[in-house]
Parts: sequence; structure tokens; C-alpha cells
Amino acid sequence: MTEISVPQAILDGANSDHVSVELSARRTGMSFQRTRMSADRTLMSAIRTSLALISFGFTIFQFFRQLRDENAIVGAHAARNFGAALVYLGVGMVVAGIAFHAQFMLALRRQREEMTREGLIHGQSHFPVSYTLIVAMLLLLLGIAAIASVSFGLGPLR
Repeated sequence: MTEISVPQAILDGANSDHVSVELSARRTGMSFQRTRMSADRTLMSAIRTSLALISFGFTIFQFFRQLRDENAIVGAHAARNFGAALVYLGVGMVVAGIAFHAQFMLALRRQREEMTREGLIHGQSHFPVSYTLIVAMLLLLLGIAAIASVSFGLGPLR
């Protein structure tokens, strides 16, 4: 049989409380990282949905605009308006996702700093830049370009 090695600090009765507090602080610090990653996954869900709305709405709008320009149909305003509404809805969703993410992350950072000051966690690991938030911002710019194209006929997406 193999023998299990137990650290001497755990064997000492006087140090066992210190070890428990240390392990708890590390677990709590790791839970902040898991919560941050969960917030990123939530933002990714908003990105996926808004990207689908923007691209589907833009495609519907362009399809019916092209049919109208070729005189294949007359008066496809309802379908074009539906496509434009999907683009607006997609942009609104990404704006709401970014706002929720930013608000949540600021509150999480404040709580983490407070717990670090109180000595409940170490706070040595940093929160890296959220690449998901950067992608959401880029999608917002793309959505604004799609709105400019749909509403005013401007931009590279005409």
C-alpha cells in the first residue's frame, strides 16, 4: 500500500485553523475567477443572439431591396421594415448585453477589492481584459454600420 503524506501544518492542532482559512481564501479567490468567466459566457450568449438578429435582418432587408430595384416586386415595405426591425433589435440586444456585463463586472471588482482589504482573499491574481467585451464592441460597430445602411443607405454595407 502507498502511504498518504499529510502536511505537518495540518497535523499540528495550533496551525489547523490557519490552514483552513488559507484554503478558504484560495477557494473564494478562484470563485471570483469562475464568476468572471460566467459573466463572459453570458455576454457571448448575447453576442450570438444579436449577431443572428443583425445578420438575418440585414439579409432580409437587402434581399427585398434587391427585388424592388430589379422591379421583380412592387411595394415590399413590410418585409423590408421587418428586416430593419431585426437589425435594430440585434443592436439593442448587444447594447443591453454590454451594459449588463460592464455593470456586473464593476460590481464584482468592487466586491473583490473590498474582500481583499478585509483579508478574506489574497487578490493576487488580476482580472484580465475581457476579449468577449472587445468582440461585443466590434459587433456593436458592425451593427451601427448595418443601421446606417438600412436606414440611410450609407456606409460600406449598401
